[in-house]
Amino acid sequence: MGMRNSLAQFEEAFVEETYADRERRVAVTREVAARADERRRAKVHRHGSLRFAVLVLVLVATAVLVTVAMFETLYIVMG
Repeated sequence: MGMRNSLAQFEEAFVEETYADRERRVAVTREVAARADERRRAKVHRHGSLRFAVLVLVLVATAVLVTVAMFETLYIVMG
């Protein structure tokens, strides 16, 4: 009878360990997915900030060029 009890205990421990291992795998998979999502969001944010800076730079350069061209044209017309 002692052998049956130890075998039953072994089987029960094996089943519990299997469930625990499955839960750990699910948790690790969920954690990996969360980290990948966070990295993707950070990358998108960096690229968005860079695009915004380039847009502002282009707008300022356009305004400067138009202003210079306008005053040169005015100088030619009035001169």
